[in-house]
Amino acid sequence: MDKETFKDSLFIETIIHTSVEKVWEAWSEPNVIMKWFGSDPKGKVLSAKLDVRSGGSFEVVFKDADQTEHTCHGIYTEIEKLSKLTFTWHWKSEPSVESFIVLLLTEEGKSTKMQFEHMNFGNGSKHDYVKGWQSTFLKLKQLLGDNL
Repeated sequence: MDKETFKDSLFIETIIHTSVEKVWEAWSEPNVIMKWFGSDPKGKVLSAKLDVRSGGSFEVVFKDADQTEHTCHGIYTEIEKLSKLTFTWHWKSEPSVESFIVLLLTEEGKSTKMQFEHMNFGNGSKHDYVKGWQSTFLKLKQLLGDNL
């Protein structure tokens, strides 16, 4: 992988010790996303609106412990229930930066392999996506990890 590609995309693969259904629900149900979304371990989701269908939109507003508020939003482009979710990604604070996310879920026994790729964020964003998504997924695993 060349340097430019690496700077412009992020790939995270992780095993979550719960069913594909529970992981899908965490990505597709507003009341569940409110329990884990956002990279600050002490942050809080203020609102989550999800219309999980091809062409549907989402918007999640969350606040960090330091009271910094963030709003992300996008359009779902491909939905394969329980296995694939693709969507555009925008920050309200960075309207000119559009990136793209592909989420793949695969059943692995009683666990779920989650493959997450965030692409085309370029150098226009101030966000540290590597640190942010790793921290966010740690919260997701803490929420779901013991549901075997």
